[in-house]
Order: sequence, then C-alpha cells, then structure tokens
Amino acid sequence: MRLALFNKGRLGLVVGDDLVDVTDQVAGADTAGPVGALQRYVEAVADGETARFEAAGRPRIPLAEAVLEAPLPRPGKIIGAPVNYLDHKAEMEYTTSVADLGVFLKANSSVIGPGQDILLPYSDKRTDQEGELGVVIGRTASHVSTDEALDHVFGYTCVLDITVRSGEDRSTRKSFDTFTPLGPWIVTADEIPDPDALDLRCDVGGTTRQRTNTTDLIFGVRELIAYTSSVMTLHPGDVIATGTPAGVGPLSHGDRVVLDIEKVGRLEVGVDGSRATPYDQRPGHRGR
Repeated sequence: MRLALFNKGRLGLVVGDDLVDVTDQVAGADTAGPVGALQRYVEAVADGETARFEAAGRPRIPLAEAVLEAPLPRPGKIIGAPVNYLDHKAEMEYTTSVADLGVFLKANSSVIGPGQDILLPYSDKRTDQEGELGVVIGRTASHVSTDEALDHVFGYTCVLDITVRSGEDRSTRKSFDTFTPLGPWIVTADEIPDPDALDLRCDVGGTTRQRTNTTDLIFGVRELIAYTSSVMTLHPGDVIATGTPAGVGPLSHGDRVVLDIEKVGRLEVGVDGSRATPYDQRPGHRGR
C-alpha cells in the first residue's frame, strides 16, 4: 500500500493516480492532531489492528487535485546515519564512517511535505541537499538482531536531509525548520521485500547530482536498525534516514529539489533563500 496525508490531514490510500479517503477507517484518525492520521494508523497496526483498507465503492480524488502533506508531520524521532556510503566518505574527505560515528538525532519540527520550500537560514554559508531512503518503524524495537530487523519496519519513504556546512554539531546543522522534507507517502514494507536494492536519484535545478543504489550502503537497512535499536528504543512512527551518497551540493534560492527512489516515490520541494541572513548575525554570535 501507498499511504498519504492530504488536504489538511486526511488519510489517503493511493490507488493508481487517485487517492481514496480512508480516514474514517482508523479510530481517532480524524482527531489525530499534530502527529497526523498516518501516525495513528501505524500505532494501530503495531497494536494488532487490521492492516488493510476497504477502498471499493469509495470516492476517488485525482492525485493531481490533492494537496499532499508530510505523511508523518511530527515523528517521535528522526534518526540520521552519517557517512553511510563510501563514495560520500571519499567526497567529503572523512576519515570515519557510520561505523565510527554512530547515529544522530534531528528535530521533528524540521519536517515539511511535498511542494513546500526549504528555507535557507544563512546567506553566506553553504546549505546542501542530501537525498536518502527513509525507514518508518512499525513495531517497538530494542536490541533487535539483523535477522529480526525488517520485522519492525512499517514502510519506506523519501527523505531529504538538509545540512548547513557550518561549525555546529550535526543535530544543530540539520535541525532548522524545513530541513527534513518527507514524502510523498509511505510505501508499506510488504511492497519492498529488499530495501537494500533500490535505485536512488536526486536532482537539483534539473541536474542530477546524486545517483546510487542502496546496495552500496555501509550499514544496510537491517544492520542500521539493529545498531540503532541497541542505542535507543525505536517506537512506531520513528523515522531513520539511512544516509546519503556522493553528490551533495549547495542549494540556491529558486532551486527545485527532486528525490526519486525506486518503488518508493518522487519527492519534490522548492528552495527559498529570500529570508537568509549573514551567519555572524545569528542569535548568540559573539565576535572573536
């Protein structure tokens, strides 16, 4: 299944080029609040409720006429995997990888959905795109093995991990509002039996910057879930961004960023630098 949020929080089943509104088939989905109706559904499935929807005979809305939103507008946790492709390690001249660095957290307030804009914070600091496969946790996971890891996945989505190249630590540089575009929907795990064999491409301004296959991950999805769950308990609706390949680069005002992942979907957002300010004017800056 492909499941989306649309038109101010409605839960939709994507059928071909249409959406079927299934909000009323999930208890509490219509009053889900900021976490969203899809979060409620992920939790319901984790609790053992029916995992399929009845779409027959229901009205359909063309996708082209719907306003898609981030499928998980406020995940419990967003977990990032730094330096999880060897080619990215080489391009950034890192001496370490995810195996040495572990994982990091991003603020859940950084999430935006399809068609929205990444807001560049600084006029004189480079801000890069990082296209990544996102893993949505479906069952509570603590110290799970690699063999058990995929049993704890609800589904997959596209994630853009936006990053300012400045001196702060990763969680700060990646947590600005709008720095985690997510979507356009979640594809349930049964549709993707092997997440470590997906083509990924990220275009900026009509030019392809990143192209890879997830087979090249240093920590594959299974190993990444197992490692992360050994550090922190993962809960239904948590999102793991699995890392980015080579080809990261600066974003400019007016750019369109398109992330396309095989079997998952196509996420497109804009870039707005009209409110960017000089780095040395940030709150708390003290001249040396």
